[in-house]
Amino acid sequence: MVTENKRRSTTKKPKKVNNLRYAEYYDMQETFDGLYAKAAKGETFDSLMDLIFSKDNILLAYRNIKGNGGSVTPGTDGLTIRAIEKCSPETLVQKVRNITKNYSPRAVRRKEIPKQSDPSKTRPLGIPCIWDRLIQQCILQVLEPICEAKFSENSYGFRPNRDCEQAIAASYRHMQQSHLHYVVEFDIKGFFDNVDHSKLIKQMWALGIRDKRLIYIVKRILKAPIQLENGTTAAPVKGTPQGGIISPLLANIVLNELDWWVESQWADNPVAVARGRNRQLGGNTVFDKSHGYRAMRTTRLKEMHIVRYADDFRIFCQNKDSAERTLIAVTKWLKERLRLDVSPEKTQVVNLNKHYSEFLGIKMRLTKKKNKLVVQSRVSEKAVKRIKTEAKQKIKNIARPPKGMTEARAILNYNAFVMGEHNYYQMATGVSLDFRDIGYELTRTMKRLGDRLKKEPKDNIGGAVVDRYSCSKLMRYIKNLPVAPISYVRTKAPMCKKRSIQKYTPEGRAEIHENLGFDTKMLRALLRQEVHEQSAAYADNRLSLFCAQYGKCAVTGQVFESLGDIHCHHKLPKNRGGRDNYQNLIIVRESVHILIHATSESTIAKCLSELSLNKRQLAKLNKLRKEAGNPPVSA
Repeated sequence: MVTENKRRSTTKKPKKVNNLRYAEYYDMQETFDGLYAKAAKGETFDSLMDLIFSKDNILLAYRNIKGNGGSVTPGTDGLTIRAIEKCSPETLVQKVRNITKNYSPRAVRRKEIPKQSDPSKTRPLGIPCIWDRLIQQCILQVLEPICEAKFSENSYGFRPNRDCEQAIAASYRHMQQSHLHYVVEFDIKGFFDNVDHSKLIKQMWALGIRDKRLIYIVKRILKAPIQLENGTTAAPVKGTPQGGIISPLLANIVLNELDWWVESQWADNPVAVARGRNRQLGGNTVFDKSHGYRAMRTTRLKEMHIVRYADDFRIFCQNKDSAERTLIAVTKWLKERLRLDVSPEKTQVVNLNKHYSEFLGIKMRLTKKKNKLVVQSRVSEKAVKRIKTEAKQKIKNIARPPKGMTEARAILNYNAFVMGEHNYYQMATGVSLDFRDIGYELTRTMKRLGDRLKKEPKDNIGGAVVDRYSCSKLMRYIKNLPVAPISYVRTKAPMCKKRSIQKYTPEGRAEIHENLGFDTKMLRALLRQEVHEQSAAYADNRLSLFCAQYGKCAVTGQVFESLGDIHCHHKLPKNRGGRDNYQNLIIVRESVHILIHATSESTIAKCLSELSLNKRQLAKLNKLRKEAGNPPVSA
């Protein structure tokens, strides 16, 4: 099951989206756009392997997984991302291709982790070996645009540009605007452990993924042996391991058929489609089915709408009779079509006029306000209990920091926790009441901090915490560090997903992401340049730095005009312990690079004459010379 504390981004329109920017680094975005466009037209794909294991896609996969926190978690072979980044780009690419020639993934390490909603219970997490994770990422990058063109608009989990907020917003809309006052709560019993492999492969084929060699590799991934915590090994006959990079996509492929079946009953019913009309909306032409819906309401057809986040889904209905019929029909359909069972004790019909229904950590119902029914929502009981427990522990860590943690770090951890919970649960209409009660419950625990808590800081300070909570009378400070008031939060209506936003079209990306702000021809040339005797980490970070510096020298600020003039410098030389990490690298012109390392007076004079550095540029140069172990120079 999906835990209730999924986080959403607080930024409405970011200036850049990392995974989109990475696709630009490796010149793959147009390729992904092409896959999406072809899939949207109903084309099939029977030759994807060359693309999946192309050099650019493999290096992009390395880029995407290296920043993932799980990349430093070892699998059964004990290796982490460090083993990959030491390879040269050519070696890395060749090894991936060799592994997949007769692919047999290593055993997946099974680890039981506590459920956040109930720490007394655990859920199994499967940790593949790092090379298998890289291969799964290669596959994911190519399959995702194909699947996105086929997926329903009503699924929100583990998909680009979708989140819990949008799922809750859709639920509010069905309850309040569409007047659907009954909801069927479904709980699939052990979904990830019970996915039928043969059914999944057929669904992939139906989506147009018909590369037989790729399907063979996916089968091998699904049947990878599982090493249990006691050391024994089990061979799975069904299920997708939670923790595998490709597992969320496969889960959405399985349940996509359910989404479309439910939508065919009403939202995508042939009557609605036949009687729909094109109309203008915000300068775009959209297909409006409302005329068809009006006609359908005069029939015996039952209105229903699904909102799904991974394996957690709700179906909204008009009345009790249609809700009960829907429960029976969907339960039977899941069993017969997907070979999945529901949990009888957790699957139920809820009258939203009388009772709360819980979804993604929010409990919601309808209440009368000024002669109309409106949504009333609160933080779920499980979430409240968890927040209290975690907040108490973090306050105790401030009072008495555990070994290896400073007081400042403990305060930062507490603030991050409070802001994260506020960011998520502010979409509940009664969030201020719930967090007021949480704050009251924590009063005794806060007393552990004693006289350290002050109403005013020693100095004028800023920062995200101060900007957000300074108007609250509950704001407190320890020395010069703010302590976020957990009781202070205001409700914020959740936003629905804009249909125009799409990761795999130029128009859809324009609303969420700014492309690189310089001519990318030099970037592409840099990507194609062979990097001899250097690691994959070096090659990847070199591209990142080139983009971060907007194709300009870090010292002179001049735009690079030739590939040979681009030099990637180690701030701390490798012979003195320097590494190929991003923080230790910088992109400079060839003459600047020579000047950083130069010790000969004639060479220094020649380079300084050629560069004509101003005072600020000279200061940057001398800082780099000092880090390299050389004395400063003067103009």
